[in-house]
Amino acid sequence: MDSTARLWDVECGQEICTFAGHEGEIVALNFNTDGDLLLTGSFDNTARIWDTRTGECARLLDGHKAEISSTQFDFSGEYCVTGSIDRTAKLWDTASGKCLETLRGHNDEVFDVSFNSTGTKLVTASADAVARVYNVMTSACTAILLGH
Repeated sequence: MDSTARLWDVECGQEICTFAGHEGEIVALNFNTDGDLLLTGSFDNTARIWDTRTGECARLLDGHKAEISSTQFDFSGEYCVTGSIDRTAKLWDTASGKCLETLRGHNDEVFDVSFNSTGTKLVTASADAVARVYNVMTSACTAILLGH
């Protein structure tokens, strides 16, 4: 693993660009629905939103206190979420890079995050064997799923 992500043309096998800027290994990445943005999460405790057309970092998402383990855009691309070893998930505004909410409640590392198809809810999964469901608009935890 290294601290870069690379975009490839799968038809011809050629590298299109390298996304460089993280100081730790990249362990999570997702494209938005349109494919013009790439979200990377790193062991440097940050996530970055990259413009795939230019290769430039469009937003630095900084605020976690430990390594980022998971990332995802919602379907609309308006929001993204990061999960971290710091036991939290953060909801971000994609356009501004502002952290809208820190979602707490887990007693161990957050390993995965996911939006539902409409972007109204997101789920966090943790090493504490709990999945938590949050309302995106209110940030309220609406369900706690034990034993996962």
